[in-house]
Amino acid sequence: MAEMPTVCPHCGSRLQKWRVPDGANWVEEFFYVCFNDECSYYQEGWDWMRSQFNQAASYRYMVNPTSGSASPLPVWSASAMRELIVEEQEGGQA
Repeated sequence: MAEMPTVCPHCGSRLQKWRVPDGANWVEEFFYVCFNDECSYYQEGWDWMRSQFNQAASYRYMVNPTSGSASPLPVWSASAMRELIVEEQEGGQA
């Protein structure tokens, strides 16, 4: 199995452990997600979602700890999904 990434390949920020919401279709209990608002993946996602789907949304880089595969985590605001962060960033900020 490939080594589990611990940083976002788009911005170099440490990925944070994020609890999967109750009722979601994923079987995993958590994923690792980049919550850096300056990340190019997240920043460019706003324009892409608007141009492709006419939606005011973006996505964050997410890694499945079971498979090691990466995928987008859809978000509708900068604060969306942050309440499910279960691991604080270095320096004590969630």
